[in-house]
Order: sequence, then C-alpha cells, then structure tokens
Amino acid sequence: MAQTASITAQKVVGLLSAAERGLQAVLGDVATNAGVDLPVIRPENVLHQNTPVVLVEKNVTVKYPTVLVYCDKIQNLLTEKFRTFSGKVRTVAEVRMSQDRVEGLEEKVRLYVDAVTEVLDANRGDWGQGMFFPGRYEVKFEPVQRGGRNFLQAAKVIFEVDLSS
Repeated sequence: MAQTASITAQKVVGLLSAAERGLQAVLGDVATNAGVDLPVIRPENVLHQNTPVVLVEKNVTVKYPTVLVYCDKIQNLLTEKFRTFSGKVRTVAEVRMSQDRVEGLEEKVRLYVDAVTEVLDANRGDWGQGMFFPGRYEVKFEPVQRGGRNFLQAAKVIFEVDLSS
C-alpha cells in the first residue's frame, strides 16, 4: 500500500516539475494573463512531503512558494478481480505562499492553484504504470495565518487517481 502512495505522489511531482509542461511553463502565462508578478515555483520546491507548516518552519529553511504533494487516502476497491490493488489513490497538491503583507496573498495563491489545475488538466488520462487520472479535482483554500515571511496561506488541490497493479 505505501508503495502505491509513493508511486502516485512521485508521478505528480514529476508532472508539476516538468520543464516544458509543468508549473514553470504554465505560471508565465497565468501571471501575464492576470497582470500580476508571481515568484516562480522552482522544481526543487515541488516536494513529495506531508508536513504541517509549523513543523517545516521549525526544522527546515523553506523557500516560498512551494508545493507539497502527498497521498492522504488509498482505497483498494478490487474493481479488477485478479489484481493485488485496483482502486483509488486520493492525492493532494498543497500550494503554500508567504509574504510580508496580507494584501495580494490570496490572489497569488489562487493563481498558483490555477497553474496546478492547468497542469492537471493538460495531463488528463493515462499516466502509465497502471495510473489513470480522470480529470476531477477539488480545491480547498485555507485562511491566512502567521508563518513564513509574516503571513502564510495554503490551498489544497485534491484529486483521485485510479490505480491498478
């Protein structure tokens, strides 16, 4: 089961970090269309990790914006009779942004979420290794809180990947 979550999260990290069709490529268009200057999310800031903000900031130097990718739920539905695993892996791409002023923070987080969902939309379908992304996702915005460079906001893009192995 743990390998199932790891394989799926690593695939999503790869999609978001890709040079040509990943976040860096999409963010330029999103920022231009919105008329906002957005800091780039570098590939090294797209991490396979599920760690609370408080813990990360106490133990690691964090560079914002960042995207954390992790699986929070696995269901072996046994939809394919003779497979070890055939079900759904719920995956989360959590966008975190921090700045010294609260003004404009929410707008930037929304634009980063738009970029993440554009990458997902562009990669709808077969991901190989028995993974299939049907294209459905849900977004949850967290309230602004203290952290990072004074203020921090996070948003979670939650989606399911069908997996058969």
